[in-house]
Amino acid sequence: MEHFQDKVVYQIYPKSFFDSNGDGLGDLPGVTAKLDYLRDLGVDYLWLTPFFPSPQRDNGYDVADYRAVDPRFGTMQDLETLIREADRRGIGLMLDMVFNHTSTEHAWFRRALAGEKKYQDYYLFREGGPDKPPTNWVSKFGGPAWQYVPALGKWYLHLFDVTQADLNWENPAVRAELAEILRFWKGKGIKGFRFDVVNLISKPAAFVDDDRGDGRRFYTDGRNVHRYLQELVAAGGIGGMITVGEMSSTTLENCIGYTDPANHELTMTFSFHHLKVDYKNGDKWALMPPDRSQLKALFARWQEGMQAGNGWNALFWCNHDQPRAVSRFGDEGRYWKESAKMLGAAIHLMRGTPYIYQGEELGMTNAHFTAISQYRDVESLNYYRILQQQGETEAQALETLARRSRDNGRTPMQWDAGPNAGFTTGTPWIGVADTGKTIHAAAEVGDPDSVYSFYKRLIALRKERRVIQSGRIAFLFPDNPDLLAYRRWDAQDELLVLCNLTGHTVPVALPGGWQNAGVLLGNYPDAAPGKTLRPYEVLALER
Repeated sequence: MEHFQDKVVYQIYPKSFFDSNGDGLGDLPGVTAKLDYLRDLGVDYLWLTPFFPSPQRDNGYDVADYRAVDPRFGTMQDLETLIREADRRGIGLMLDMVFNHTSTEHAWFRRALAGEKKYQDYYLFREGGPDKPPTNWVSKFGGPAWQYVPALGKWYLHLFDVTQADLNWENPAVRAELAEILRFWKGKGIKGFRFDVVNLISKPAAFVDDDRGDGRRFYTDGRNVHRYLQELVAAGGIGGMITVGEMSSTTLENCIGYTDPANHELTMTFSFHHLKVDYKNGDKWALMPPDRSQLKALFARWQEGMQAGNGWNALFWCNHDQPRAVSRFGDEGRYWKESAKMLGAAIHLMRGTPYIYQGEELGMTNAHFTAISQYRDVESLNYYRILQQQGETEAQALETLARRSRDNGRTPMQWDAGPNAGFTTGTPWIGVADTGKTIHAAAEVGDPDSVYSFYKRLIALRKERRVIQSGRIAFLFPDNPDLLAYRRWDAQDELLVLCNLTGHTVPVALPGGWQNAGVLLGNYPDAAPGKTLRPYEVLALER
């Protein structure tokens, strides 16, 4: 387990990272061009979202060929150069493997449609008439989870888009194909893998209607999922590599199982419960301020629960599917810098492996788009229409999108104050956030007080301090919604982390013996233990 506890992962959304050829799309040579920036930051792994050939119905998570590079991102030679150059700088590449489903453009599915029984068994086809789907399950993207193929007289399961057909993991030939794909990439020098919605791969023995919900209770953390993961890791030869599973609607108990080293499954899991605390009645598109009490309770439950079960968390605020954390949980105005730093420290000093999403280390904000023509995300475009059908005005629907759209995390990386924030010399595929002229790498890299320099310090601290890597954790002040506080300790060392989650001053009664503690880290220049925390202040004390 020890080989990844001091590591930090940086997520790259290649389409928006850096465009090397001026076509408006980020690409693999663009990542290579910025490796020195990433080495200076201090990260250990780069997780790249999918760049495989794809019709792009779901942003590359609809894979048509697992062993090739989509020409819009470059060539296999470009990828081999990136792997080699990253290696030279002590940085490993992690690929994003979408193994719950393939694109309907994949050769396997096309052969299934052509009538080949072997390949029909790679998917979940069921007999039936055109008017009655096998079950009433609902797709994660809306509408029925089954699609009828008249030429075959059969339905196939798609838990996501209709062009994303679910694979049949019950078929040993499918599991063998997927393990072979992992061996292929390991042979190319890939050092780790992120597995997309991997807790959905095990479907029930019999498909039945769900009289209580959308069907997810029958396939989430399914009956054979742990066995399948153990087999995949062993057959794929990836047991010693860093792996993370994205877990949809999962449970703490299952995530302990997925990540307990004794089980030989994954090294860590992504769970998303803490990123739903500003969903009104659980609805992403219904706005409300973050429920800080719920946020604190979720952190405490997952951190202390995974510790008790010998599991391991992936720590994150942002990714390509989420709005920017500083806009969501911090302050874009007066306390922008303080809140961006506080949010970083809050999770980087916890027990687990931190993930930084491109631009998070700069304090990048939401896009602040004002017209529907600026959006590209299919989900956002759909909900713009749906929200107005539900009674919102055009202005209200745009305000909801400005807060919630996935495009907030997909605007171009802000490199400098030049045109398109230095992302491209061409026309970017999506517009730059309106903070592009003020928040960018060129202004922050050399500034010791910048958000970037603070993140650099957080990464260095994890490497220096064993107590951050592997110490125990316990949460304090559970009844104060404004104060996120926890202890980290081991036999040699003890830290106390205090985070003011608000824009106002918060009183804090330091536990005994901490009044004269040393300051390991703070986001105000005169940081010192006292009776209050300033707006969005973070203090890490040591003794």
